Amino acid sequence: MIILGLDPSLSSTGWGAIRAEGSRLTHIANGQVTTDPKAPMPERLAMLHAGVATVIAAHLPDRAAAEEIFVNRNPQSTLKLAQARGAVLAACGAAGLTVREHAARFVKQAVTGTGGADKSQVQAMVKVLLPGVTLAGADAADALAVAIAEAHLRP
Repeated sequence: MIILGLDPSLSSTGWGAIRAEGSRLTHIANGQVTTDPKAPMPERLAMLHAGVATVIAAHLPDRAAAEEIFVNRNPQSTLKLAQARGAVLAACGAAGLTVREHAARFVKQAVTGTGGADKSQVQAMVKVLLPGVTLAGADAADALAVAIAEAHLRP
């Protein structure tokens, strides 16, 4: 089974594809879909949608998982994140993918053993769980962590 993990963000949406065969996990690919911060919002959302659609077409995942949205202190930032997340989820929906959502604490717990892990701990454990992986950035590492957490919950 191929699982696509997603870490939605307006500026840089991380993605990571893994293969899960029983308890064995194998890295397929990871990356980030970035947008131009100077572009109008509709253009940025279209970039995210198209970028994630391209990733789906390239790797043909069986399912996807995304990190749940968290509420920021700044309502404007939360709204922008929600719009980006909508574009990413719409790309999955258009491809017919089932998408499960996971809280950040759950993802950290599944990968590191503690829900309070920091980004460096998550990245280190992703490298342990997917030997030989080269991370395309922090957002891609987070997306791989989401995919790993999803793999632990199968079916």
